[in-house]
Amino acid sequence: MDELASEAIKGFDKSIESFKVALTKLRSGRANPAILNGIQCDYYGEKMDIVTLCQVSMPEPRQLLVKPYSKDDLKAVAGAINGANLGYNAQVEADAIRIIIPPLTGEIRKEIAKQAKSLSEEAKVSVRNVRREYLDLLKEDDTMSDDYKERVEEDIQKGVTEANKKIEEILEAKQKEILTI
Repeated sequence: MDELASEAIKGFDKSIESFKVALTKLRSGRANPAILNGIQCDYYGEKMDIVTLCQVSMPEPRQLLVKPYSKDDLKAVAGAINGANLGYNAQVEADAIRIIIPPLTGEIRKEIAKQAKSLSEEAKVSVRNVRREYLDLLKEDDTMSDDYKERVEEDIQKGVTEANKKIEEILEAKQKEILTI
């Protein structure tokens, strides 16, 4: 496989990984420590990710227990979680923060499944943008023969097809998880 096609496939893989990360933020009715990724709180004047300041565990399927390594950070972490508008209420206990994930109604589950579908469409657009970028690079190069360019184009298109198939598989699994009561 050509170097240009290999680079394009790496770009497709990045789009897929980004899609997976975006899906972790969606509610599925179960506790998932990944929902706290990217939430930052004030730590002595600096913004720090909660996951670096705390131990996050899942004592029950619908609960997260967040234990800051320092008790002094308890209120700042709870404030950051509540301020992130996740739809959960962080309850401060003696030395930890408990987040109870409410059960989802059928209507909310369908809405979240639609959000997942929307994220999959964004991922597919990202894959197409990577394809376009590499095909433009291919067209600009006058040193390659037309046959060679055609083979590279076919390799890139195979990569697009595989990437879209992976995105659909990931979406299907996530929608099943969301819609399962």
